[in-house]
Formats: sequence, C-alpha cells, structure tokens
Amino acid sequence: MRVLLVEDDKFFREFYAFKLKEKGVEVGQAGDGVEALKIIPQFKPDIILLDLIMPNKDGFELLQDLNKDAALSLIPVLVFSTLGQQKDVDRAKQLGAKGYVNKSFFDFDNLLKMLLQLSKK
Repeated sequence: MRVLLVEDDKFFREFYAFKLKEKGVEVGQAGDGVEALKIIPQFKPDIILLDLIMPNKDGFELLQDLNKDAALSLIPVLVFSTLGQQKDVDRAKQLGAKGYVNKSFFDFDNLLKMLLQLSKK
C-alpha cells in the first residue's frame, strides 16, 4: 500500500510516516496541499492521509482540487485532523473524504485498518 501523508507539522508527519513504514507501508510526504498536488502524479498513492489545517493550501482546498480532476478524484482520502466538530467532518465528507479520524483520539492499529480498507475500495 502506498500512502501519501499530507501534514504540515514535521514532527507529526515524520512520526506517522515512521509508524506506517514499520508496518510495511510505502509512505510519501507533503507539508501542505500545494506540495501534495506536485507529489501525487509521481508517487501515485493508493490513499491520501490528509490533515485539514495547513498553510498555503489546506485540506479542504486540496479535497476541492482533487475533485476537479477525474483521475485524482478516484484516490480515496482519509482525513486525519484535530478538527473534530461535526460540521468539519461533514464538510470534508461532502468534499469527497471517505473517512475521518480525530488525531487527538486515535488508535494506530485502527488507523492502519481504516487505511487498508479504504485503499481497497
């Protein structure tokens, strides 16, 4: 499985990338939505793990951009954010996210299961 991890916090991005790599996942990394759009064509992720609050192009904007491209809109997106209010969850799902995990209350094994499930759909 190839996961593109889009997260602006370098510490968290590297920590989650390390944990995923330990489980045999190939991980690409981007610090914001602008960087993600540059990486996606070459990396060809099976799934995108996306933070919402980022500089330059946030997760909501990236979801909108992915929806505008027929090929990119097929890549499942799992939102991984500290934004946990229902309106944020609903907005992300309306923009095409397939799932939503709150970073503050997550279990890594459960996150890995969700990634595997969504990448096979």
